Amino acid sequence: MRTAVTDRSGGFSAAPYGGRNLGGNVGDDPATVARNREKTAAELGVERLAFMRQIHSARVERLPRGDLPECDAIFTDVPGLALGALGADCPAILVGAENMVGAAHSGRVGTLLGVGPALVEAMRAAGATGPMTALIGPAACGRCYEVPEAMRAEAPEPMRSTTSWGTPALDLRAALAVQLAALDVTVEHDPRCTIEAPELYSYRRDGVTGRFAGLVWLEPA
Repeated sequence: MRTAVTDRSGGFSAAPYGGRNLGGNVGDDPATVARNREKTAAELGVERLAFMRQIHSARVERLPRGDLPECDAIFTDVPGLALGALGADCPAILVGAENMVGAAHSGRVGTLLGVGPALVEAMRAAGATGPMTALIGPAACGRCYEVPEAMRAEAPEPMRSTTSWGTPALDLRAALAVQLAALDVTVEHDPRCTIEAPELYSYRRDGVTGRFAGLVWLEPA
């Protein structure tokens, strides 16, 4: 398994998307987004990037297929096909086994619905072999992701948090780590907070903005 997390640097998008915006549905020029994606694929040495039409669900699709699947998790056993989960505060989950990789977009709703476990279970059902490892990507951290008290109260215990200024918050990555560990998946973290890290896109911080990607792929033989 190879992974990468992009940032704002090195792309062609103008403000407010300034840099390497990979999101195709945020108002940026489609031709510029395509150039950013092509440059990213070339720099990673992969044949192409595959994304989803993310809908905040626990739906999983297997690739390759001809269109952009409407789901929040995808997986493949095709080497050189890099799977991407786009985000600007929601964490990506990048999962690898010996013969298969998967990517999930896990916002608040997806985390509550269990999109990460759904991806792991779908990969295993499709024949994933060997131990699994998951990288949980950058996200709005539990000390910054402020929510109403009612929303925190509805969340499971591992997801409940408090901001650094003392108000209710959610910690999606903590909840994801518990979910994945329960399925015997080894969990790694990119600990950056999107709200605090200026090199990353953050919808909560900036409003109109681009999207970075968590990417995972199998090396060609």
